[in-house]
Amino acid sequence: MTHCLSNMRVGACRCAWPHLLLVVLLSGCAVGPDFKTPEPPKATSYSPEPIVIETGERGPSSQVLVAGRDIPAEWWAVFQSPGLDALIKRAFVANPSVASAKAALKQAQELVYAQQGAFFPTAQLSYTPTRQKLAGNLGGNAPGIQGNGSIIAAPQNPRGPNYTEPVIYNFHTAQLSIDYVPDVFGGNRRQVESLEAQQEMQRWQLEATYLTLAGNVVSAAIAEASLREQIRATQAAVKANSEALDILRHQERVGYVMDLDVAAQIAALEQEKATLPPLQKLFEETRDQLRALVGALPNEELPETFELAALTLPRDLPLSLPARLVEQRPDVKAAEAQFHSATASIGVAKAARLPQFDINGAIGGEAATFSRMFAAGGPFWNLAAPMTQTLFDGNMLLHKQRAAEDAMVEAAAQYRLTVVEACQNVADTLHALSSDAAELDATSRAEAAAKTSLDVVTAQNRVGYANYLLLLNAETTYQTVALNRIQAEASRLADTAALFQALGGGWWNRPDGGPDSEAATD
Repeated sequence: MTHCLSNMRVGACRCAWPHLLLVVLLSGCAVGPDFKTPEPPKATSYSPEPIVIETGERGPSSQVLVAGRDIPAEWWAVFQSPGLDALIKRAFVANPSVASAKAALKQAQELVYAQQGAFFPTAQLSYTPTRQKLAGNLGGNAPGIQGNGSIIAAPQNPRGPNYTEPVIYNFHTAQLSIDYVPDVFGGNRRQVESLEAQQEMQRWQLEATYLTLAGNVVSAAIAEASLREQIRATQAAVKANSEALDILRHQERVGYVMDLDVAAQIAALEQEKATLPPLQKLFEETRDQLRALVGALPNEELPETFELAALTLPRDLPLSLPARLVEQRPDVKAAEAQFHSATASIGVAKAARLPQFDINGAIGGEAATFSRMFAAGGPFWNLAAPMTQTLFDGNMLLHKQRAAEDAMVEAAAQYRLTVVEACQNVADTLHALSSDAAELDATSRAEAAAKTSLDVVTAQNRVGYANYLLLLNAETTYQTVALNRIQAEASRLADTAALFQALGGGWWNRPDGGPDSEAATD
């Protein structure tokens, strides 16, 4: 809000300005707008139509969205993997991004403390010993009579009254000076408010670092499990194709099949082998990523390994309304804090255009000898209370105020954008989960059907009812749909983790209270 002092008609006041200053100090006014928390979104869902996560059959692989369900602080524990829990805890301790975010938060705290110091007077103690020589041409311009009655003056030169000898003497000055700048229009209060909002933003940045780090570890662990199983399935396919090639070559030697069948099998085997190196490359890169996330170097081995079968798919999934989401997402809270800081900065810019008040004084002593500084004649004091008002500065302060107002508009728009993107993130994740459920259901059925077909063709091939090309086609179909099922299962686990991350991660259920607690900075 814009307070009373910005509209005061100073010319109408007939009292002395010290009295006016006292009234202003007691009034507690601060120019500039007061920050108001933005209204939360009024949406009650994340899509025009209800999003349903379902599979063809209800069972261990089915999931249900539970509106209003709370999220545990250690949300990754829902996958029931001790190795995953251990890696995330290690990452929280050793990953440099956490240390960086903590240092940024402590820096923001110190800047708040430093600015709060401006509410208090500044006191400085000084002592200045000097030895001086005054030229005689100055007419004996020496300190004169001291407190002990001695006189420091230039002696008369015997060469004549028009010639004065230089004077050489010691002089000591000690003083205590105090300076106080009253926060008349609240400029310093607004500056502290802005810095406190910046500190709050850094707290949420730290929380976002924890959330992102945990999400990255979970995603990498699921990717490793998926790639491990894909490599295993591909190796099994290579082995089966190699055995089939041996059988086919034997059949070629006895004239049962033609060389064209052998050539087709060789091509299929080499094509299957060619898919292994890219999978192994991705697997090693994923292991490298896990090492980096926990602060380890590439030459360090991680004892934790992951399998898809060892990761439990949680049945009940939380779902928060958009109005609750903006209170849970660290990125939204950080954008709100930035909006708050920009709002307070307008008050700082407005206060800079108003009269500036200062109260300063000094008390001390000076003398030609150290011991006489505070004896009779040595002490001194002064007191001043200047007031300055900028009359012309090329509109520099005006444009700084306008820039601060534009920065607030920018921060407000950035906050709204962050809210929209947060809701989009949740909506995308829900749609992905719905698609994952349908895809996993379809690929599981396809895998079962392909396995049945392969078993039938294999049995027929052994008794001579099915040729080898038919068997080769059945094997290729089965391996393709098996890999699709593995990828669909991994996608479902990854998108489940993404939902917990998109909803804010449950920081409010931590024992230390989350980013509003001092313990978060330890």
